[in-house]
Amino acid sequence: MQTTEPPGGARPTSRDVARAAGVSQATVSLVLGDKWRGRVSERTAGIVRDAARDLGYRPNLAARNLRLGRTRTALLVVPALTNEFFARVYTGAATVAARHGFGVVLYPSPEGVGPAKDPFASARAALDGVIASSMAADALTAFHGTDLPLVMLDSDPADTGAAAQVNLDIADGMRQVTDHLLALGHRRFLHLASAVPSWTFDVRAAALAEALRGTEVRTVRAPLDVAGARAATEQALAAPGPRPTAVICDDDILAAGACKALRRLGLRVPEDVSVTGFDDLALATAVEPELTTVRLPAERIGEQGMAALLAVLAGEEPERGHIPVTLVERASSGPAPTP
Repeated sequence: MQTTEPPGGARPTSRDVARAAGVSQATVSLVLGDKWRGRVSERTAGIVRDAARDLGYRPNLAARNLRLGRTRTALLVVPALTNEFFARVYTGAATVAARHGFGVVLYPSPEGVGPAKDPFASARAALDGVIASSMAADALTAFHGTDLPLVMLDSDPADTGAAAQVNLDIADGMRQVTDHLLALGHRRFLHLASAVPSWTFDVRAAALAEALRGTEVRTVRAPLDVAGARAATEQALAAPGPRPTAVICDDDILAAGACKALRRLGLRVPEDVSVTGFDDLALATAVEPELTTVRLPAERIGEQGMAALLAVLAGEEPERGHIPVTLVERASSGPAPTP
């Protein structure tokens, strides 16, 4: 087994051990906390111990005290609370935390996406663990090299740097959208994709491409705001060639911008062009016609994220599996127009 030294001679963390052993951080906690029997195979336990020895890993006793519940504080890293979705994620996490005597503090990015200033530089040692959205991944640089357990929300399952992951069944949500539109006779599509680099949007794009193979699909990217989505839609519809009969949007905000662009161009929704969203924000029923969209249970993500962190802190394996999502059919989608 090959091991990788932490960069710059930094003190190795349990995350480094997990990466070297090819296991989750939760498994490392079980093995090194001598709670692995009946949960982890002897072979895997041996690999973890060998990786820890080769890296010179020594448990951080201060961090271990924290994980015994001395501070009972979790950090939630999200792009911005101005986004309704992440406000609901916080509500879910805080609800579960309160039941267990924990508090949740926030680390939002002021720009909505990307790194935030580090207000916890002196208080990091007073945290038990971190729950983070993949859309705020850059903000996690402040916690690199620490031994804090990390629970990732809506993130790449192949990433071994997290102690646990809580994922929505995003791919199935996009398949529900495409199945709905194909059943309505649509064969020419515009995919209004988010310009934000994130695993969750990559999954949407891949699922859409697979489901719509053999149809006409054009993809344009737009910032996550109504004005940017409107401009991108207008530009796409001005291109030569047959007009798409359906616009599939990565987000409800993008869908609102698409609807605005269609109205400005004198097109009717859904008689001329159908529009679908993703998230089921309050905005979905505030626009006219109301949006067909995929409902993402944001509070449940927060609840399971906090539950996963509590399991890791207790040396237990967190619950696995994807959270189901649901297509909500409303008035913005209808039969494809006849030629």
